[in-house]
Amino acid sequence: MSEVQEKVSNVIKAKEVDPKFKYKMSKMHGAEKVMLCFQCGTCTADCPIARFSEFYRPRRIARMVQFGLKDRLLSDKALWLCSNCFTCVDHCPQNVEIAGIVRVLRNLTVKENKVIPLVYTVLASNLLKGGYVYEIREMHHKKRAGLGLPPLPKPNLEDIEKIFQITGSSNLLKGVETFEKVES
Repeated sequence: MSEVQEKVSNVIKAKEVDPKFKYKMSKMHGAEKVMLCFQCGTCTADCPIARFSEFYRPRRIARMVQFGLKDRLLSDKALWLCSNCFTCVDHCPQNVEIAGIVRVLRNLTVKENKVIPLVYTVLASNLLKGGYVYEIREMHHKKRAGLGLPPLPKPNLEDIEKIFQITGSSNLLKGVETFEKVES
């Protein structure tokens, strides 16, 4: 993409702006303080992901919420790069919980756009099948026994299934589109 094309694609059009979005977000648990962000940049400067990625910027996400760019945010794969380390929250002078804002945006993305990274569906499927997010092979159990470690606890798969049913996660996993790669 040429420099001119990139600048044109970054132009905000009036039809893209949802002026009520920031107010809706500020009423959601985890995003209550989004309006307090004054764009100091501390969240981005301290973010371990932003240090290595031109694509992920916590400050940019907060600003896009404030501008009401809901559709751009919910289609932005950068939301999935956040590692939930809470460094942004720990260093924010306004106590804006940017990690909570990202979580709310991810939930909205899944709910409204039915899109999620493939890795999340794999982890959720593993949890449903075996009680752990990672598949634990028999060889691992034997290795633990050989080292004198106790067996891993047996997960209650019925309880896990109930939680997935109550939260709607089972249905969501069936009707969600996945993507494999997030640019970095």
